Amino acid sequence: MAQALVRHLAALRIEAPDGSLQPFCGGVWSIFGHGNVAGLGEALWQQRAELPTLRAHNEQAMAHAAIAYAKANFRRRIMAVTSSIGPGATNLVTAAALAHVNRLPVLLLPGDTFASRAPDPVLQQLEDPQAGDLSVNDCFRPVTRYFDRIVRPAQLLSALPRAVQVMTDPALCGPVCLALPQDVQTEAFDCPEDFLHPAPLRLRRPPPDEAEFAQALALLRQARRPLIVAGGGVLYSGACDVLARLAEQRGIPVAETQAGKGSLAWDHPLNLGAIGVTGSPAANALAREADVVLAVGTRLQDFTTGSHSLFAQARLLSLNVAPLDAQKWHGQALVADAQVALARLEQEAGWRAEPAWRERATHAAAAWRQRVDALTTATPEPGTLPYDAEVIGAVRDSAADSPGGDVVVCAAGTLPAELHKLWRSGRPGGYHMEYGYSCMGYEIAGGLGVKLARPEAEVVVMVGDGSYLMMNSEIATSVMLGRKLLIVVLDNRGFGCIQRLQTATGGERFNNLLADCVAEGGQDVAIDFAAHARSLGAEAVHVDSLAALKPALKRARAAQRTQVIVIDTTHRRTTDDGGCWWEVAVPEVSARAEVQAAHSALQAAKAAQRP
Repeated sequence: MAQALVRHLAALRIEAPDGSLQPFCGGVWSIFGHGNVAGLGEALWQQRAELPTLRAHNEQAMAHAAIAYAKANFRRRIMAVTSSIGPGATNLVTAAALAHVNRLPVLLLPGDTFASRAPDPVLQQLEDPQAGDLSVNDCFRPVTRYFDRIVRPAQLLSALPRAVQVMTDPALCGPVCLALPQDVQTEAFDCPEDFLHPAPLRLRRPPPDEAEFAQALALLRQARRPLIVAGGGVLYSGACDVLARLAEQRGIPVAETQAGKGSLAWDHPLNLGAIGVTGSPAANALAREADVVLAVGTRLQDFTTGSHSLFAQARLLSLNVAPLDAQKWHGQALVADAQVALARLEQEAGWRAEPAWRERATHAAAAWRQRVDALTTATPEPGTLPYDAEVIGAVRDSAADSPGGDVVVCAAGTLPAELHKLWRSGRPGGYHMEYGYSCMGYEIAGGLGVKLARPEAEVVVMVGDGSYLMMNSEIATSVMLGRKLLIVVLDNRGFGCIQRLQTATGGERFNNLLADCVAEGGQDVAIDFAAHARSLGAEAVHVDSLAALKPALKRARAAQRTQVIVIDTTHRRTTDDGGCWWEVAVPEVSARAEVQAAHSALQAAKAAQRP
């Protein structure tokens, strides 16, 4: 059974945008154990020339790398991930949830207990007194888009194609899990020859329903101050060019979500930049005055909508390939592929933004670009630590022209807010942010997945000290595989982002910054991140200033091995420009005046939410 699975994966091809065929599965990440080493391991060894196997150091991390690979390939290619039973499998659950939230494909192949139950209970097996067929792999059911347990070898013949169909379905796309009992992996069966030679895959482009399209067009023809919110679906659909044409022809400003950043070049006159809680003042100001918001390929997450307060006054038109997303928040739905539907809208006459709206948008966008220059090229006051914006500017300005350009990778903490506002992406895929699940620890593993997908690019991982400590083992993997990463660690000595949120909601600061966590009898911790990275095989330095960071970046870009640069930063400063309200629950009952004030402010702000 395992041999049939691996040969099917190795043979799968998918049609690229230019019509050529390319392998669908880029490889299999594996940490072997007693649930997969004998069965799937032997099959992978037999097919190692056609389907590479990559060894990682942490199961969650290797799944993050596989997910990042799919995202960097705009969901057109995948990687598979296999683990042993027990903790190896449950280590994948967080990554499965991340892929589910972000609508990204990954094939999870955790080992499972014996289907025969002859040796039960085996090492690492979970036993439940009320469910004899339960294993830890049932944890994957709510966090995957398709789940199956292969208890007879022939079941693979239907289960694997179904899993592939889900991963290539534009609306259902997400993680899939085939739990593989270790005995069934090794059992022989009569496998049809055609299963080992599957037909090429092709991604569908669903057209809009004619009635829905007519309603959408009627709404847009009424608009005088329309705004486009570009989400990740623009990138996955390959709709960037038609989006740019539509914006130019109709005078419609564009704002970008975290997933959609890079849909429009940063210097396009109508690109207002980031929208929402981490948004630019240009985008958020026009969002508050728009009469129609055309949301393209976005989940309308609370960070995008300001917890549904930012453009609550506007009519919402949601163009999305997924009906669930298209019908959110009482919006008018247009269920279709983004490229197909935007091209149809481009062909329709009779709708255009008011000239004054376009003029205002271009002035606001230009002013914001100038402000970004100022923020990212400022010099810290003498005796003060730099903050994220100044480090971002130094990293950005250290880039040299190259065919692949830079891809910046990040996921959690303060950096996603600063990068969303301040990073400049000139091409689709140059900005790789995991902000659907905002999973600490994704950054370095995700960077490795991006590097596998985009070997010609300089992959720049920007990560805080908190996320670095949560998951850094794939530094060693990047060295082992010869896939260079440029990792910039911003050390603010704790969870600075959450410490600010804690005090902003009236809480007393504790349990976030390392200095606040020293127990009686303990002592403050000084962590040498550069020494740690060197112990994993990277070349690493600690720089003591922004001035020292710049030559270090130049040297790092010229190097061949993974580079880690550590710089101390302050958690106290952030970019004040832009942003909007975000609903965070505050205790209704507290003896502290600060909490009472924060709760009163929350109640006042909720009045602006879309009902």
